Amino acid sequence: MKPNNPFLISGYYSPDYFCDREKETQTITEALYNGRNITLIAPRRMGKTGLIRHVFHRLREQQPDIVTLYMDIYSTQNLGDFVRLFANTVLGQLDSAPQKALSRVSQFIKSCRPVFTFDELTGVPKATIEMAPTAEEATLKEIFDYLKSADKRCYIAIDEFQQITYYPEKGIEALLRSYIQFIPNVNFIFAGSKLHIMQEMFLSAKKPFYQSTQTLSIDRIDRDAYYGFAAKFFAARHRELPQDVFCTVYDRFDGHTWYIQSILNRLYGYSAAIDEKLVAYAVSEIVEESTYAYENLLAAYPAGSVRLLKAIAEEGCVKEVLSGDFIAGHKLKAASSVNSAIKKLVDSELVYRTADGYIVYDRFMAEWLRNRGF
Repeated sequence: MKPNNPFLISGYYSPDYFCDREKETQTITEALYNGRNITLIAPRRMGKTGLIRHVFHRLREQQPDIVTLYMDIYSTQNLGDFVRLFANTVLGQLDSAPQKALSRVSQFIKSCRPVFTFDELTGVPKATIEMAPTAEEATLKEIFDYLKSADKRCYIAIDEFQQITYYPEKGIEALLRSYIQFIPNVNFIFAGSKLHIMQEMFLSAKKPFYQSTQTLSIDRIDRDAYYGFAAKFFAARHRELPQDVFCTVYDRFDGHTWYIQSILNRLYGYSAAIDEKLVAYAVSEIVEESTYAYENLLAAYPAGSVRLLKAIAEEGCVKEVLSGDFIAGHKLKAASSVNSAIKKLVDSELVYRTADGYIVYDRFMAEWLRNRGF
């Protein structure tokens, strides 16, 4: 069954609906196949998760008996959250026979009692655990022992991996590294969106994961390749996607995959001829739908921070937020106030620092801010 709309904005369907990334796919596939762990760095919504799913699809084509597992730890707040999610992702997934899976999980998980449910379609058991804080490290070791005992090769992607640096417990990086380096049948993708933290974790000689992985950063998809991918779906419906219109969308959102997909998804769903006016309508429709969420989000921030955020949105990209011209031009407060505000905005991921300067992380929010009076 095909998706009704080929421009997916979440999940992964098949290679037919995945654009380009051929070089990156080959790099990651070859690394994992040859036993090398990968660090994958990209801003959020650049297509990191889709790439991981695509790589897993390719690996399963090459090795049908492997196990591929994905977990996003962005919402985890501490080691206990991580261990519970890790257990839920891994336990019961390495054996095709349910009884064998139950037996092996019970054999290794001794520090807490797993609760099993069964997938209605596949019959594969899924385990959830409840554990006392004193048992977290013991349970983590047991999960790794369970993985190590498997007779299948396993690939595990941990998305937003930099989140472990925010856990209140000390030494989590060293703890995970101590298990990961001695588990030969499992390879990992450590994916993250905070460039400076991920680089510190994997490229600093002071850190436990130093030089333990092959590192790959992904950027925007090539514009011509993206246009060819998009245009063929419209052509199949006897509709034209003018190249100049596509390029306008691509440039407006700096090649940022999720935002372009969102616009293409709307354009594909409309019946009108595609032109600049229809693109403007699609953007305004998406932005308007998010107004309530944006208003509520910004209500939690001081007026000075909101003014700074709006100023960055109006500029598009700001190389130096502390420059006198920028502060005066947007009637912001003193440089010290701006410095304090920008740190908070970056930390809360409302603003992202690129190599070219500061941008509003959510491109649709930037559109909303530019057309909003405060």
